[in-house]
Amino acid sequence: MQQAQQASPRRARALACRRSARYDAPMAPTMLFHFLIAAVATLAGAIAAVVGFGIGSLLTPLLGLEVGLKLAVALVAVPHAIATATRFWLLRRHVDKRVLLGFGLASAAGGLVGALLHGVFASRGLTYLLAALLIFVGVSGWTGLTARMRFEGVWAWLAGILSGGLGGLVGNQGGIRSGAMLGMGVEKTAFVGTATAIGLMVDAARLPVYLYTSSGLMAAHWMPIAIASVGVLLGTFLGERLLRRLPESAFRHFVATLVLVLGLVLLIHPE
Repeated sequence: MQQAQQASPRRARALACRRSARYDAPMAPTMLFHFLIAAVATLAGAIAAVVGFGIGSLLTPLLGLEVGLKLAVALVAVPHAIATATRFWLLRRHVDKRVLLGFGLASAAGGLVGALLHGVFASRGLTYLLAALLIFVGVSGWTGLTARMRFEGVWAWLAGILSGGLGGLVGNQGGIRSGAMLGMGVEKTAFVGTATAIGLMVDAARLPVYLYTSSGLMAAHWMPIAIASVGVLLGTFLGERLLRRLPESAFRHFVATLVLVLGLVLLIHPE
């Protein structure tokens, strides 16, 4: 009887320890979360195929819920690069070389610098800055201001460095890049093709940095990366068909709307 009474408290303590360990341990991604990644990745790939951005904007905050935004930026860079390379191949004949060699090269340089500084200077303040810029660009697109703006010469280089740098730092450079390109008078198919080519240059600059600094953590999260990669590829092929049917005016308003919504979301939920 006495042994049973002594064993009971021991069993209770052991059970309490198991319960504590279960609740304190980090939760592994569930099947439902994987399904959500697949759905959002497909949607993001389709949107990016239509307007030239959207993968990082949608997938980064979603994965950030599970792994934190800093690691999410690195994880999303892989499916982003895969989808961007695929989209570039589909639209390679529609790239505006003038925009690519000025604005695009500056974006790639800014993306490299931003990626190198990602672990040091990435902060909520930078996210608020990006949100404010996106809101301004989105409103400007609807009011017609971007139609009167022209980013050429030095201004194109400055806009490219800014968009690429912010992308490397906070993982959302597509929106501000597309906003700047609204002021370059580029036709819709050339717009998406050129934005895609620029995005591919930025990915080529920043992805090796992420692989060097976070390869172990990225390898440990191979499943979300694989699911997102398949999803964005599927979405890319679906969205490319829609792009061909979208009128020019509707396209520009669609881009402005997405940029505005992205800015508002970042302003309300910076992390």
